[in-house]
Amino acid sequence: MIFDNVAGCGSIERANRQRHIRANTFRHRWERILNIHLKKSLKNAEPRDDDASLSSGQDLLARLRADIVKHTFAPETKLKFSDLTERYGLGIGTLREALSQLVSEGFVTLEAGKGFRVAPVSRQDLAEVTEHYVGFEKRALSQSIAAGGDEWETRIVASFHSLGIIEDLSWAERMRRHGDWVDRHRQFHEALVAACDDRWLLRLRSLMFYQLERYRFLSKMNREKSTTRKGIEHRAIMEATVARDAQKATTLLDRHIRETSESILGTLA
Repeated sequence: MIFDNVAGCGSIERANRQRHIRANTFRHRWERILNIHLKKSLKNAEPRDDDASLSSGQDLLARLRADIVKHTFAPETKLKFSDLTERYGLGIGTLREALSQLVSEGFVTLEAGKGFRVAPVSRQDLAEVTEHYVGFEKRALSQSIAAGGDEWETRIVASFHSLGIIEDLSWAERMRRHGDWVDRHRQFHEALVAACDDRWLLRLRSLMFYQLERYRFLSKMNREKSTTRKGIEHRAIMEATVARDAQKATTLLDRHIRETSESILGTLA
């Protein structure tokens, strides 16, 4: 009986060892499969050269556009590749592509044998930009009012409040935080039209917005008296929009944009 028990114990031990071996084999097999899958996922997740290039190109385009709008590069300034390469840290090919895109957007000009320059400003250009922007903005706002929901209304009210924080400051303090005002002003106007689903209309509207923004920067130091009035206008536009009164909202918006352009015209030769 003792031998029977010993034999039985040996059988149990062998069975346990076999189960342990099978379990380890099973575990190691799936670990290898998981490792292979993980390596493939990581490989696919690694940025490719063309993705990195695209990102750099898009970032450069946005930065160049912003620097022109903010008059870091004054109107008609020659855009030399040597200066741009040093400023942005990117190659001539990427710079040329971004500048060519800005030519198509009207921010840059290209003359044979003379290279790229920042586009000039003029009273006639401002008048044309204003007419196009008013038309696109009013259409986009009307469509947005017709389609917008609760989240759209909430975004408008929140962006108006954020803008108002800057507009309630003294002129000197607002000038110190002018970059904040520019961002919040853009966000407010984008919120107004955010429910519009016409992509081409929004693209054209955005292009004209930035063109007009360039003129706002040009004249920002000459419009101290308009600060309080513009805040009142923004509130009236916000309230009419949230009330879904498209006719009133677009009329107020039209007047708001045109009065801004009229004040800018006085600063242009």
